Amino acid sequence: MKYINTLMMLMLLCLTASAQQYETAVEVDVAPDDTVSVEAVDVTVIPVDEDVITAADTLIVDTMAVDSSMVWPNNLCAHLEQMLKSDMFKTSMVGMMVYDLSTDSVIFQHNERQRLRPASTLKVINAVTSLDKLGGSFLFRTRLMTTGEVDSLTLRGNLYLVGGMDPLFNGDDMRAFAESVRQLGIDTIRGNVYADQTFKDADRWGEGWCWDDDNPDLMPLLINGEDKFMKRFCQELGKVGITLVGDTLAGTTPASARLLCSRTHTIDQVLQRMMKNSDNLFAECLFYQLARQASTKGPATTAMGRQMVNNLVKKIGLNSRDYYMADGSGLSLYNYVSPEMEVRFLRYAWQNDNISTHLLPSLPIAGVDGTLSSRMTKGTARGNVRAKTGTVSGVSSLAGFCVAPNGHQLCFSIINSGQRKALTARVFQDKVCEKLTGVGEKSDR
Repeated sequence: MKYINTLMMLMLLCLTASAQQYETAVEVDVAPDDTVSVEAVDVTVIPVDEDVITAADTLIVDTMAVDSSMVWPNNLCAHLEQMLKSDMFKTSMVGMMVYDLSTDSVIFQHNERQRLRPASTLKVINAVTSLDKLGGSFLFRTRLMTTGEVDSLTLRGNLYLVGGMDPLFNGDDMRAFAESVRQLGIDTIRGNVYADQTFKDADRWGEGWCWDDDNPDLMPLLINGEDKFMKRFCQELGKVGITLVGDTLAGTTPASARLLCSRTHTIDQVLQRMMKNSDNLFAECLFYQLARQASTKGPATTAMGRQMVNNLVKKIGLNSRDYYMADGSGLSLYNYVSPEMEVRFLRYAWQNDNISTHLLPSLPIAGVDGTLSSRMTKGTARGNVRAKTGTVSGVSSLAGFCVAPNGHQLCFSIINSGQRKALTARVFQDKVCEKLTGVGEKSDR
């Protein structure tokens, strides 16, 4: 009987330990006749509120141990595979690819060829193609020209404001325009002021943009990003004592017009705000500069910009018919790319110094600046990951570069689709980046 009691007590201890491990309630009653009865185990599953979701809530499966004997990158891949078992992928999907730039080989891929809406990571494709075609010394230019002649303090003729889709044109630039007219030694203009907006087509919005979004106004003549150029120019003329005796009209600059003033901003200045702050207007202005390179005849169109991107898609070994780039910012519902495509563009940029020296400084840095300033603020990803973010309804994405613990340079693309809560997708992306930057040659992290 003592032997039986001992055996039963050992069984009781095992059951109790197992119950404590899974945080379940187990009641045990030892009867006078030395028999043991165990009442039913009651397990309660508590639903998770996605609005207050945390990294632990989202990626519970990621806490499972990975074989510590694995070496890099197998251990890294094991971690990523575990993360893909998360319950979030019962109702949404993700496409991702991780590429080792140091060995020029794929490390990890999952739905990498799935065509997905990229949101603002499309700006990476725009930036890489534009730097490849326009070069790092490219300038955005707005000009003031005239066909008039000065006669007794009067300019007899017209002025032409020639738009070049410069999103950085500002009050200082406008004052410089007015000052250049004043320096002609006049106080009156007997002629018209024409807004030459023939740089691009007449479309003020992009293809597939939602009417209820905060869409930028796509006009070649903008001041501080607003369509108030003509009004502001006339105001500045008045401030320097010049009276306009004429009208403000739309028109095309004649070949006989001569230059009075030109104001420029660099491609690096535009890229900083376009990539760090994910500014859609700046992205579209760059895309139209790219489009302009397709043909010098007629206004620039998005189709021309798409042609330039498709040329590079073919150059990096993909079929351009498999993708569609409707705009330069990622706002359009019609954009479709794949993680593989984004990674190939990042690889191309990395292999070309004329691109990478301008692209890398423009990307947000995890936990430091831009749209990543409040993400990955601790741990190995902080200050290491440089990547473009993307968010539209139902889509969250991240694409960029980082350095693995062994010093290997990596690039990656992650596109979450069908995820209603953007926070859930961002937590997943940040976790991936923590693994990319934290899992070493041998690690059970």
